[in-house]
Amino acid sequence: MRKLVVGAQLSLDGVMQSAHGPSEDTSGGFALGGWIVPFRSKEGGEELARMMEPPFDLLLGRKTYENFAGYWPKQDENGPAGWIARKFNACRKYVVSGSGKVDLRWSGSVLLRSVDDVKKLKEQDGPQLLTQGSPILAQALLAHDLVDALTLFLAPAVVGSGKRLWAEGSAPRAFKLTSSRVASSGTIIAHYDKAGALQTGSMTADAPKTRS
Repeated sequence: MRKLVVGAQLSLDGVMQSAHGPSEDTSGGFALGGWIVPFRSKEGGEELARMMEPPFDLLLGRKTYENFAGYWPKQDENGPAGWIARKFNACRKYVVSGSGKVDLRWSGSVLLRSVDDVKKLKEQDGPQLLTQGSPILAQALLAHDLVDALTLFLAPAVVGSGKRLWAEGSAPRAFKLTSSRVASSGTIIAHYDKAGALQTGSMTADAPKTRS
């Protein structure tokens, strides 16, 4: 069984869309691309490296895959972000797209057509599966209770609109905080592991009993 980790960079209102640049994902008329760039930090880079330390295969939605495939193979693997390029270029890339043709030009890429295909992949032996970006895919994984761990980079910004990580239909589930860190930029980085069923309770005082 493979562990599935969702890595996400979020605003306070849960937006993931086009975090790194204005042309990353403009669907829906999104015009605030690059909103997370002012919150980059040394601590964030260290926690990103921590998330990518275990061996992994990438699990990506189509749009994120196309963005990555057009960027990472062209990067200098000895440059500032070379360590990411080396990991991404060397690992297997699974792209989930329900329909249409996908150009699998990035070496080591495999096409999956459904969440059921992801379920079958999870049941196999292999390195952990790591998502990056891919909000629509992440929502589907959460809805089908396939997510084993979360690494969230929560930036101190409200974007207001755009694709979000959390959506109606996520499977109720408790997660355990395994570590957290506050970056100098104000970003909170938190690592969570799935911790079983969601428990409920009540903070309402019991109604007073009447005397007979």
